[in-house]
Amino acid sequence: MDTPFMTIDALLVGTPVPFRDGDYSAIAKTPVAGPVQITWDGFVGNQVADPIHHGGWDKAIHLYPQDHYAWWRDRKPGQPLLDAPGAFGENIASRGMTEHQICLGDRFTLGSAIVEVSHGRQPCWKLDHRFAARDIMATIVKTARCGLYFRVIAQGEAQAGGVMTLIERPLPDWSIARVFELLIGGGHKKDPSAVLTLANTPVLAEAWRERARKLAA
Repeated sequence: MDTPFMTIDALLVGTPVPFRDGDYSAIAKTPVAGPVQITWDGFVGNQVADPIHHGGWDKAIHLYPQDHYAWWRDRKPGQPLLDAPGAFGENIASRGMTEHQICLGDRFTLGSAIVEVSHGRQPCWKLDHRFAARDIMATIVKTARCGLYFRVIAQGEAQAGGVMTLIERPLPDWSIARVFELLIGGGHKKDPSAVLTLANTPVLAEAWRERARKLAA
């Protein structure tokens, strides 16, 4: 069987800038030319405006599949953000696998680094504001086109044009789409036993394990 992999269209970094009503955000990211250094905190040169909700061990690197962009362009024709990678604030613009094929705990090569899938990305109001639309966040919740976060297992460097190869898959039954639908999309009501399992799954990011514990209570 062929080993699953993703190709990297772009690697992106951002720094906090004024966003709305005194809020700052680093959601607007730009592609990096050449190699990007990858540390425990993610890409060197990337910053977060809100360290409580962004960044840290479980949110070191954000990936959003470029495979979704055509779907979004059909729904948001003429939206210039969708003309290039980075519309959703991603650090990795990838192609080849989506949330339905990527599983919790998957480990991928990223250049000379190794990264591990920790959870999906829970959308917030900043996406609606960035797109000047009221339905981006709700559409992501409904469709699980959420993107995902990695933690860094081994530091290294990578660059656009490379390949991310799957090297470990400990939880093949737990796609990111399934985890997202259970914990964010309302699916916990139909499958409480699965939510309880997630609450006790160490590889899941602590914030989502806590959410699973509350939903299972």
